[in-house]
Amino acid sequence: MDVLIGHPLAYARELRGWSQTDLVARMRKAAASRPEGLRTGADKTAVSRWENWRKTPSAESQLLIAEAFGVPLVDLDIYPWPHWLPGRADPLPLGSAFTVRALREAQRASMERRNFMVFSAVALSGLSAQWASLEPDRLTSSLDGRPVDAELVDWLETTAAALTSLPTERRQHTVKLMDAHLDTVTDLLEGGRYPQHLGLRLHALAARLASTCGWYRFDQGKHHAAGVYWNAALTNAHAADDRDAGAGVLADYAYQSIWVGRPHAAVDPLTHALARTSHPTARSLLRLRRARAYAAAGARAECYRDLTAAETAITTEASTPPPSWCSWMSPADLSVDAGQCLLDLGNAPEARARIDEGLALLPVSRDKTRGVFLLSQGRSFLKSGEIEQAAAVATQSLDLAERIGADRCVGLVRDMAPDFAPYRREASVGELLERLRSA
Repeated sequence: MDVLIGHPLAYARELRGWSQTDLVARMRKAAASRPEGLRTGADKTAVSRWENWRKTPSAESQLLIAEAFGVPLVDLDIYPWPHWLPGRADPLPLGSAFTVRALREAQRASMERRNFMVFSAVALSGLSAQWASLEPDRLTSSLDGRPVDAELVDWLETTAAALTSLPTERRQHTVKLMDAHLDTVTDLLEGGRYPQHLGLRLHALAARLASTCGWYRFDQGKHHAAGVYWNAALTNAHAADDRDAGAGVLADYAYQSIWVGRPHAAVDPLTHALARTSHPTARSLLRLRRARAYAAAGARAECYRDLTAAETAITTEASTPPPSWCSWMSPADLSVDAGQCLLDLGNAPEARARIDEGLALLPVSRDKTRGVFLLSQGRSFLKSGEIEQAAAVATQSLDLAERIGADRCVGLVRDMAPDFAPYRREASVGELLERLRSA
């Protein structure tokens, strides 16, 4: 089985067929050729640290890496490290000319070995601004393809609704069916002949399926593939003129940015999404996500402002049901995410109360969410030094995650292992760490 590539620098080296030693040699050659006589200070150990996310190369080292790869130096000003390296993934722009291409790229991305890549803050900001300001084109379809009839589109929509509504423990077994369903819709968009109204339905269906396929990859830790699927979802939601669905995709991007430790990259997409959606449930979720981003970035006032707005919106009555992408949003989600914000801001006692409140409100049907909520509770126990309680909650979350196949939740428990390591002599902690070693 292929080993997943975990850093853009490792991926860039693979594209060139270079070892870490080869990169060091090319950096030294670049340093020697510069009139100021830069010294690299780089060796194989330094490259390994960069590729394990343990250290960021100095500005001088980045210049030499850029020269070694032939990257224009202007890219270093536009993109942060390591997103200017060769193999960088940028989202496709919006517009009907890119809808099918975005779907095909998502299919290819799901087969790639790189799992580290997320779109840069610059790319996400530009894409979300384009979505907020650009009106969709009028759709055109192929004139030489076979006709697509309404009965077929009805069946595709009904089947897709059944697949995307499955609980997590079943969906893990049907992802291939979902991929195949999306492939069928893509084939129809690419080679079919259909009137404008059926084209809109096909694009909306492609957006829903691509969004769900993206979430499956996200749960597997395949962030590059998730982002490319969401690019396809956003492009097709825009073509269908479904602004609510597009806002949901921007919220997905924002969640991913927070998840991978880049909260600042989440703010612009959420701000643009808020500008183009009006349902109170959607606005509550978008505000809550932005509050999480602000809390992770240490922006206390902005976080509390958005939490207040989210709480107001969730209690606002609406004349229509919420969009499907946020129909699950409830006071339980609001309570737990508010608690996570408070944890990030250092208010552990109040955070514990909000998280406990959310767990009590969460219905039993949402087990994957319960697993993530439990880990928020576990982190609150860790912060207050209640190690046995934290281990018990983490074990409960691990049991649940393994039962339903939620790899992302297993990864979350594994991420807590260093916090438990000093207490490995405690029986419950030792058992948890042993399970994580074999998981």
